[in-house]
Amino acid sequence: MSGVMIGIIVILVLLLAVIGSVGIAIWRVKSAAQKAFGTSDLREGIKQIEQEYAMAPKSISAMTSLYLPRIKADFPEFQYDEMKVRAENALTSYLIAVDRMTPGALKEGNKELHDKLEMRIQMLCGAGRREHYKRIKIHRTELCDYKKRNGRCIITFQSAVQYYHTITDENGEILGEHSDMPTQSRYNTDVIYIQDRDRVEDERDLSLGLNCPNCGAPISGTGSKVCEYCGTPVIEINIHAWTFSDIRELK
Repeated sequence: MSGVMIGIIVILVLLLAVIGSVGIAIWRVKSAAQKAFGTSDLREGIKQIEQEYAMAPKSISAMTSLYLPRIKADFPEFQYDEMKVRAENALTSYLIAVDRMTPGALKEGNKELHDKLEMRIQMLCGAGRREHYKRIKIHRTELCDYKKRNGRCIITFQSAVQYYHTITDENGEILGEHSDMPTQSRYNTDVIYIQDRDRVEDERDLSLGLNCPNCGAPISGTGSKVCEYCGTPVIEINIHAWTFSDIRELK
């Protein structure tokens, strides 16, 4: 056998080895994809991962078990379940108000929150943009903070939220990349109670808090109270003494 023939045979053997190795590698990839994704198509498997990620709610800071006892100690009549529903409704109506470019769609909140909403809508109008939030779904809401400062008591709820979000120009054309997948996000919603009006710096908040039903004087402190002006006992049972002061997305 000539040297040329031997060389050709060696090359063919090497080619067969390479082809065999590639075939085995492809088989292993498909086998792994089948086990991991239930399909031998790797691209389909990656698409499934993207879909699962897009549908998975964001994790939130769930501190209800820590903060609720403290809140109940200060406000024995505080109704957590009712306030959580109000917080979720406030968040949903805030997003709807942005979507509709209509500040009046937000029914809850103090002047500070409404001013923030109006400013956001004005900025969108000035830029010739519209922001759309469709099919809003709140997966979960928990307490994540409770603090007292500057005469205020502030409770913060954190929510895992899902919606379909797009931004359009003045002609209705979608800007940026568009995905058929929903957006998962987190929002904090602050609810505020004026504990001590003498320490409040923002005059917009002075209309909040509790008043004596007998003489109308403002009541300071938390829990069960006695009016320092006329001595009338006052028990705080009105959950609407609280109002929403801020709604913000966590990046």
